[in-house]
Amino acid sequence: MVSSPRSFKLNTRSQWVTADMMRGRARILESRRIYQGRIIDVRVDRVIEPGEVRAVREVVVHRGSVAVLATLADGRVLLIRQYRHPAEQALWELVAGSIEPGETALAAAERELLEETGYRAQRFTPLLEFFPSPGFLTEKMFLIQASGLTHSPARPEADERIRARLFTRRELVRMLRGKRIRDGKTLVGLLWLLGRIPLRHLINRKEK
Repeated sequence: MVSSPRSFKLNTRSQWVTADMMRGRARILESRRIYQGRIIDVRVDRVIEPGEVRAVREVVVHRGSVAVLATLADGRVLLIRQYRHPAEQALWELVAGSIEPGETALAAAERELLEETGYRAQRFTPLLEFFPSPGFLTEKMFLIQASGLTHSPARPEADERIRARLFTRRELVRMLRGKRIRDGKTLVGLLWLLGRIPLRHLINRKEK
């Protein structure tokens, strides 16, 4: 049987899921906050989701963040390297940070770029919005391009040790092929930037 474009069959159960069953929002029957922190809160929700799915969901609440794709006129891209305790390693990343209460995404991008690298930008251009981990995290991330860069002293926070470096696009392709970029938002930003490069050039041929 050929399914309608508006429906598909689950592999684990003999049920049809239609597009209509995916619309709307969950009905929250009960919500209980179990942790309140400086950056995140954690709550447990008892819900009925679209399609009449009853579930208990653990939710990490985050007010949102920005990732800044900072580019120079010659095509080079600004990345930073810092130690990330949850990952237990230092990572190359785009400039990024949380949006403060009452702050717009563009204002947050300008602030984070200056604080972490010392660069100012003449133009900030919104590119994408995405959810980094929607299975349990409310955070929405805004990818914003910064161009027309000029440099001034950085202003990192007390708990930040950051190294900034400019990379050519050829260097970034080599880093992607060598799996040296492991941060999700940075992969999103760089693959957007390098989107016109054929995929075969981003794949390490030895691993085909």
